[in-house]
Amino acid sequence: MNDSTFDYIIVGAGTAGCLLANRLSADASKRVLLIEAGKRDDYHWIHIPVGYLYCIGNPRTDWLYQTEAAQGLNGRTLRYPRGKVLGGCSSINGMIYMRGQSRDYDQWAKLTGDDAWRWDQCLPYFRLHEDHHMGASDVHGAKGVVTELLKPQTHDNPASIDYFQLLKARQAGGEWRVEKQRLSWEVLDAFALAAQQAGIPSSSDFNQGNNEGVGYFEVNQKSGWRWNTAQAFLRPTCYARPNFELWTQAQVAGLVIETDADGGKRCTGVKVWDGHQLVTATATREVALSAGSIGSAQILQLSGIGPGHALKQVGIDVAHDLPGVGANLQDHLQIRSVYKVKNAKTLNTLANSWWGKAKIGLEYALSRSGPMSMAPSQLGAFTKSDAQREWANIQYHVQPLSLDAFGEPLHSFPAITASVCNLNPTSRGSVGLKSPDFKVPPAIAPNYLSTEEDRKVAADSLRVTRRIMSQAAMASFEPEEFKPGVQYQSDEELARLAGDIASTIFHPVGTTRMGREDDPMAVVNSQLQVRGIRGLRVVDAGVMPTITSGNTNSPTLMIAEKAAHWMARNAKESAAGNP
Repeated sequence: MNDSTFDYIIVGAGTAGCLLANRLSADASKRVLLIEAGKRDDYHWIHIPVGYLYCIGNPRTDWLYQTEAAQGLNGRTLRYPRGKVLGGCSSINGMIYMRGQSRDYDQWAKLTGDDAWRWDQCLPYFRLHEDHHMGASDVHGAKGVVTELLKPQTHDNPASIDYFQLLKARQAGGEWRVEKQRLSWEVLDAFALAAQQAGIPSSSDFNQGNNEGVGYFEVNQKSGWRWNTAQAFLRPTCYARPNFELWTQAQVAGLVIETDADGGKRCTGVKVWDGHQLVTATATREVALSAGSIGSAQILQLSGIGPGHALKQVGIDVAHDLPGVGANLQDHLQIRSVYKVKNAKTLNTLANSWWGKAKIGLEYALSRSGPMSMAPSQLGAFTKSDAQREWANIQYHVQPLSLDAFGEPLHSFPAITASVCNLNPTSRGSVGLKSPDFKVPPAIAPNYLSTEEDRKVAADSLRVTRRIMSQAAMASFEPEEFKPGVQYQSDEELARLAGDIASTIFHPVGTTRMGREDDPMAVVNSQLQVRGIRGLRVVDAGVMPTITSGNTNSPTLMIAEKAAHWMARNAKESAAGNP
């Protein structure tokens, strides 16, 4: 940490931060610092797919957050995993590659007033970094195939042409591997057929803009190993660049905010705790907060940027009153239905003996397949909670296993779990400071099931699960509802039960949302620049104004891809005298 002046400083080496560092450091004339509070991703369980079981709840890789008690969860609190390691949540998540639905992005365009967020304008940025196992197509990218963004004729802005030509020269693109899963289960195949019998179409690709259907998820793995963003975008590319620097085990305590000659405020750097002392790193161009929906909101508030009245209550001097910071928290809440089954192989039965565990380990060691190569959820389905819906509004994660709660032992009996979540919750929560001390975790209050609509969708989704399980395709397995139990039937009973058994699916977004200039709760503009603070952007899932209709990791990468383009273009235009 001797030379502490850089062109760009990126806070958080997670999903967005790693891609951002890769793209910005492609320009050898720009010095880039990437700061990560956690350690390097050299813990072996990070890279073995089933290792998420040993990473979540582990201080080596997880921030160990807890939510506040929630009325909608009948007073319960939840464990709230967030990656604290190189690669961030991409090192501990479910590895599912999911973009959401085209309508998600078209809605963002309306909310921000910027057509750059339309689905057709986002798709090229998904394709740029994608390496799909089926090769390149109109909707997928592949390593070694030049996508339209890398072609000069695609752009009319000279700065954009220069940026993408630079990426092409650096052989950028196609880093994010997407593969089929390396195992299947007879009982899950039967569930898929039962879903079709219940009216849900079969799908071989959830990522074309309309994900309604049932099929096996595609995953971010490479030859049976987890493929996190540190491997995809940092190693070996960034490590070989002399203009790139990485600080790990370095927690950002706050931003440096100064006043320009015209009276405007500017972020000029960050204050970093290196384990022994606070040091300051200076950014001559921009600071990008990529610490996630929890971390970025916390860092802004610690720096005096946020709702002024709340900051004063915890002893923070207000640098810029921005009421939307920490508001608008959205998440996917999964309701886990467990069904006992007969005549079926499940992980419960496979892993209930030392011999079974040894067999599982040997299969992975020899062929990188079997249960150790599993994503947490293998089979997915998207459908409507009731026939009046215009689009699929619930998602299933189906697993050939069951347990009382995450981190608990598997049940001794054969069973499957069909977890269902409301894709577009109307409940809104918050992230706020408990203390001016950066080492104290913030208060995380997702406010689940706080609206009548969300409680109704919860009840209806449990009925959809029952309808699928009652189809002829499941009959040979004699499914028996173990949780929540057939005695619960009314809307009120099912909504209350959802509060008892539901848990987060780890998709917090929205706490630094983007919006129009006349939106008082927008934290960043449509190009992710923090309102009222020059030289500062937020580049992570926090900027989503509404949650995507599916897993949020891949949309976060797309957001970072767009942000890198804008940051590099702005630098080029400023150098040419066109700020």
